[in-house]
Amino acid sequence: MKVLYVASEALPFAASGGLADVAGSLPGALRKRKVACRVVMPLYGSVSDEMRANMKFITNIMVPVSWRRQYCGIFEARANGVIYYLIDNEYYFKRNSLYGHYDDGERFAFFSRAVLEILPYIDFKPDIIHCNDWQSALVPVYYSVYYANREGYTGIKTVFTIHNIQYQGIYGKEILGDVFGLGEEHYSLVEFGDDINLMKGAIECANKVTTVSHTYAEETLDPWFSHGLHPILKERSYKLSGILNGIDTENYDPETDKDIFFNYSIEDKSGKAKDKNALQEMFNLPQRPDTPILAMVSRLVSHKGFDLVKKVLWNILATTDMQFVLLGAGDWEYEAFFKELAAAFPDKVGLRLGFVPDLARKIYAGADIFLMPSKSEPCGLSQMVALRYGTVPIVRETGGLKDTVTDSGDGMGNGFTFKSYDAYDMQDAIWRALGAYSDKEYWAKLVDRAMKCDNSWGKSAREYIALYNSID
Repeated sequence: MKVLYVASEALPFAASGGLADVAGSLPGALRKRKVACRVVMPLYGSVSDEMRANMKFITNIMVPVSWRRQYCGIFEARANGVIYYLIDNEYYFKRNSLYGHYDDGERFAFFSRAVLEILPYIDFKPDIIHCNDWQSALVPVYYSVYYANREGYTGIKTVFTIHNIQYQGIYGKEILGDVFGLGEEHYSLVEFGDDINLMKGAIECANKVTTVSHTYAEETLDPWFSHGLHPILKERSYKLSGILNGIDTENYDPETDKDIFFNYSIEDKSGKAKDKNALQEMFNLPQRPDTPILAMVSRLVSHKGFDLVKKVLWNILATTDMQFVLLGAGDWEYEAFFKELAAAFPDKVGLRLGFVPDLARKIYAGADIFLMPSKSEPCGLSQMVALRYGTVPIVRETGGLKDTVTDSGDGMGNGFTFKSYDAYDMQDAIWRALGAYSDKEYWAKLVDRAMKCDNSWGKSAREYIALYNSID
């Protein structure tokens, strides 16, 4: 089986969010399971000179963008055993940032058309083209309209994955032909709410549609989560499923991680206690091994649950023997709150505004409990990393959080959960976690269950292979 994985970003070349992690990990996991998977992405100006030096120029072609024909350079690179094709056009991609430009619609229309136009030149005819988010949503549309019956293109199947349904690629219908190169007869494919909606077009045209967790697939059918797309997803629910993202368990491994203070394993956790002591020292907190550390590593925005945290954390700190550590940056309202909190509880609160990757690792390793009270979370990465490092998560039951963390109240779960998006339900989950922490024998068994969880990309890859094989 041959799979061409289409992404607007991928590690190690360019990244702005979780999609880059997926595109940098899943193809390699598929290859280990005998799937010939290659990746295609834009060649952004931010790609380093060092990486460019190791690229091979294949050829250049002209790609139709409506009435225009635009230059397209095709470069090949290898990373972690995977072949990447990078699409070069400096007019579209030599920018200071990956997204957020006035002509993003045209930029990614070019990219989507280029994905299909390069196939005769790369000696790789895929059985499956797997596209991701709105930036490559036009690939299934263009394939259906212009390529499905073209010589050399027949028989290709398309898969489209929704990583975050909030971002759909919505544009005015007046640019249907001038920018997207589609005729009036194709408007029904991308029309939604009297606008052009590129994600809707992919849902309409792809053979299969997936989301990044089982629960998120169900949630996208709910108006509260769907950002308006639930009607078309309900109509096409026969092609919708959820496959949970994984984490790179070699990269996130407390036994070998060079960014943490001390290494440890499920067999010998003595290093975790030392990591906790070092974390307390780093944040100028009293070095008390029996005081639980509750941690958060997150963007400080409301949909990550910080309005709930703001409502109850002050009272929890005032009445409980615990410490709280936060790494993150975001809305001024929350940054100001945590500055005030740190000033009021200097012996209980450690704060670092910003994002420092190696410090995040130290927090995962040194904390006892990890809080993720998200309003919505398509998949989530942090809770899986926390489990891997034996830091017990508290999560709200939404999206991938629900799929990866189960409540330990039955003596079988790997964390603590709450259902309603309510500050006092979250507070109750925190109380329960702190109570469980005081029972050392119970807590040790809970940490063992957390560290044994399999959230590897191998598990995700097997599910994707089954999905690919299921397409008629």
